[in-house]
Amino acid sequence: MSRKQQLLKRHRRNKRIGLLVTLFGLIGVGVLVAWWLPLLLAVLAWVGHEAWLADHLFYSPGDDYQYSFPPFTPQPKVRLDAGRLLLDDSVILGDDTTLILALRVKSTWLGRFIDPVVELAGGDNPDRQTFERGVNGLRYLNLSGQAQALSQGQLRLRARFCRLLGEPVLWSIEQPDYRRQRVMVIAPHADDAELAAFGLYSQASEAWIVTLTAGEIEAEHYQQMGLDKVQASRLKGRLRAWDSIAVPRWAGVPPEHCVQLGYFCLQLPAMQAAPNQPVASREAEMLDIRPFRQLNPFLLPADHDGQPTWNNLLADLRALLLKARPEVIVLPSPALDPHPDHICAQQAVLEALNGLAWQPTTLLGYANHLHDNDRWPMGDSGAGIALPPMFDSAQAMQPYCLTLSLEQQRDKAMALGMMHDLQPRAPLKRRVRRCLQRLLAGRRRSPYGENEFFRKAVRRHELFWRL
Repeated sequence: MSRKQQLLKRHRRNKRIGLLVTLFGLIGVGVLVAWWLPLLLAVLAWVGHEAWLADHLFYSPGDDYQYSFPPFTPQPKVRLDAGRLLLDDSVILGDDTTLILALRVKSTWLGRFIDPVVELAGGDNPDRQTFERGVNGLRYLNLSGQAQALSQGQLRLRARFCRLLGEPVLWSIEQPDYRRQRVMVIAPHADDAELAAFGLYSQASEAWIVTLTAGEIEAEHYQQMGLDKVQASRLKGRLRAWDSIAVPRWAGVPPEHCVQLGYFCLQLPAMQAAPNQPVASREAEMLDIRPFRQLNPFLLPADHDGQPTWNNLLADLRALLLKARPEVIVLPSPALDPHPDHICAQQAVLEALNGLAWQPTTLLGYANHLHDNDRWPMGDSGAGIALPPMFDSAQAMQPYCLTLSLEQQRDKAMALGMMHDLQPRAPLKRRVRRCLQRLLAGRRRSPYGENEFFRKAVRRHELFWRL
């Protein structure tokens, strides 16, 4: 069982215990006070839960984040003076430098009900970064894109529903401009490349998009059209295979650089466990991956037999790496992202690279999911992305942040809107919850779409980790 599954299991167990305690309490109120009072209290408790307690947060907001950056990472001296963040006069920061600021954030009492926010103002790129309700610990603001305002002494930090405490610590991380290199994005599913790296690959000198699975499962939306489970799964797989090939063209990626490998969703771990054994789709009743690869611009090794095996996946990846010769590979980071297909995607690429004649100069990791916080990145569409929860300082992390203009964010939103998996309406319960959160917790809906990924992914920053 993965760490994420263990956390979910513990959360659900604690929730059941809390519900039982609440039920007995309501029964006691009904017996001792009035029969109708438990009904009213139950409705109010449900509203309060949906507005303020429904986030999947698997740690205490009072826990310190614990990051360790590589040795000798520059730490320019800064101080916070009446809300202004001031650098030493001798420091010069590059415009594209990744800037990370550590300080303590303590929620006010109102910040237990409305998301605490730190606003960055004073330059040409005003920003706001959001933290957990009730936060009281060390956090890491992302100041990337604020170098000019910081260098000129104009950058102001304003805390809303929280206070900023302690001495700030700044890290300045210089990295090459990866947009000027050949980039290959590894997407376990259609839309992963767009969620994580649309801004990067749309600006790259040369980009390749390689999608590993057809993403054919969980096709209930298509069953509503009158299809049975198998038909719906196959239709969804065909649509997402099309998406993985067609949508990158919105960013200018030529079709001959877009490849769909057609392996089956959530079956990569089983393939890895028995590398020579074909693993069928969970829902599409298929043992041949070739129907999902028909749009590919050229043949790959697994097209010979169409078997969904780990060894075929490695052969496909090796052929693509030798053909594309990427200088930068962008792929999931298992240190942050717990999705089993994402973990296996990274491991497959590393295994394929082992002993290969071509080696990239850089691996950049991304996280479209988290172990500890299902809402991260917190805050609204268009806002910046503070560093995610991290509680293992033994592991050195090297962030790389790309800043996107409003026009680039809109292009990214349109790319996500073309993805069929992000188009169906959310379940009624989730829509009611979001309505309550807008009314009672001040949360905004994304202007780009209803799916939660429009809020999470269409941001001022794209955040990667040099592996």
